[in-house]
Amino acid sequence: MVDTIERALARCHFPAPGSAVDLAVSGGADSVGLTLLALEAELRPTLHHVDHHLRASSGEDAQLVRDLAADFELPVVVHDVELAPGGNLESRARAARKSALPSGVMTGHTMDDLAETQILNLLRGAGLDGLSPMVGSPTKPILGLRRAEVLAIVVGKKRPFALDETNVDLSFKRNLVRLSLMNQLAAVAERDMVPILARQAELIAEERVWLDELSKLDQLRPLAEVDCRELQTWPRARLRRWLRHHLATQPGTDDSHPPSAAEVERAVSVISGAAVAAELSGGRRLSRQHQHLALV
Repeated sequence: MVDTIERALARCHFPAPGSAVDLAVSGGADSVGLTLLALEAELRPTLHHVDHHLRASSGEDAQLVRDLAADFELPVVVHDVELAPGGNLESRARAARKSALPSGVMTGHTMDDLAETQILNLLRGAGLDGLSPMVGSPTKPILGLRRAEVLAIVVGKKRPFALDETNVDLSFKRNLVRLSLMNQLAAVAERDMVPILARQAELIAEERVWLDELSKLDQLRPLAEVDCRELQTWPRARLRRWLRHHLATQPGTDDSHPPSAAEVERAVSVISGAAVAAELSGGRRLSRQHQHLALV
């Protein structure tokens, strides 16, 4: 078991021993495994649990996390969150979780989560960012491990973990991808697709880093200062990347969101002169005045 953990740690990306870290711990096997690995890496973790009160057993999950913290004499914070009624439960719960947890909190996302997220992003038409999710993030230290490996560590340490019954509810897209689509892809490819998708994500991330480096000088040029006649001569990919940077909502913050592909295309039509103005997310409007863009 010691050898198993040592080999697993070699594929994790934790900070230096002795570092104080925040861990998001739901009580499931992945987050319990994250805690065990962080302790093996000689870190000083504080456990954070978000109780959405969406399930009758949510109180038991919170207690499981408290017990885990007590057994290892770790500080623990339980964040109680109430969700207002509305659609897209997954999205609202994720947003509530993000707002409750401290910045930089580490999560127990595994290589399987990366592959599933990549597929989900592909289905909604994501670009390079969506096809290389989580890669290189310091908040995802166990991304190099498979879900089954983390489970084996938890079971080997005889630690209890919570089973979320909603994880088998096929009305949630992620569960459908996890329990059905990934198996179908493996059958068609005649091999396990998770490592293949993870490697693809890493390659795309490397391309992204290179493109970001190339576009640094472009990003320094403010939206309103570049003549549209010059912008019309740019390659389409360069123009889209410049627009995505400058049209992001709340740029420079943790809540920054890039514009959709449709928004970018509407902005391109303003630059080309095909449209006088374009409506964008966040109640914003992009127009062209004297060959320069104006965003209000």
